Amino acid sequence: MLVPTRFTVLGSGSGGNASFLETDQTRILIDAGLSGRQIRLRLAQLGRTPETLDGILLTHEHSDHIQGLKAICKKLNIPIYCNRLTADELRFRLKIDLNICQFVTGETFEIGNMIIENFAVPHDAQDPVGFHIKTPDGGIGILTDLGQTTRLVLERVRGVKALLIEANYDLKRLQEDTRRPWSIKQRIMSRHGHLSNRDTAEAIENLANEKLENIVLCHLSSDCNTPELARKSITDKLVNLGIENTKITLSNQDEPTETLFIDNFFLEG
Repeated sequence: MLVPTRFTVLGSGSGGNASFLETDQTRILIDAGLSGRQIRLRLAQLGRTPETLDGILLTHEHSDHIQGLKAICKKLNIPIYCNRLTADELRFRLKIDLNICQFVTGETFEIGNMIIENFAVPHDAQDPVGFHIKTPDGGIGILTDLGQTTRLVLERVRGVKALLIEANYDLKRLQEDTRRPWSIKQRIMSRHGHLSNRDTAEAIENLANEKLENIVLCHLSSDCNTPELARKSITDKLVNLGIENTKITLSNQDEPTETLFIDNFFLEG
């Protein structure tokens, strides 16, 4: 009996981001922004180890998406899939030999039985990308860091069964935050910054259909957002659309989400 595709966010937030995707034949990490120790510990909760990975897929080079790479890849020859500008940054920062499998932004490639479409997203990194990962059980969209959902972005993830999308901040809480200077707030709210709860809800309004069975909200700010506010923004939008069967999962910094089974989306445990 074939095992359905499984997806788990190992952790997500300003302190680090990493997710694990597994089909019956292939296992990959999507970003490696947790510490090497935490990646190993959280994979162990799933009965997996870094040694079993077929690859590490990177969205961009910011530290909260790559900080565990050096610890993991120093001893293991795991293929790292990224575009040229991201690869250049990795070599400059990490200064170790890396098994980099370079892809061209906008092209499609394969890892095992996963077909991976990558596309440009607007964010203040060298060449940030999102992904539409096609598995035997359906597609998964990955939108972790971006300032706006452009027409290109929306079309690339349309029709996925599961969508990982950031809901970084609540606009009112960010504007009223006293710890961030205005210049930082402007960067966050810019078209190359991050998505607000409202931005994410508008993207969901555009993408919601009978195929989109699961939405995972990621990269929530601990200062300028709350899980309750993020969930309410999306739930209210789905209710207004008359959509009742789409499940919303919230990721967090400190522990993995429940494992989502792409085949009919029943939950482990």
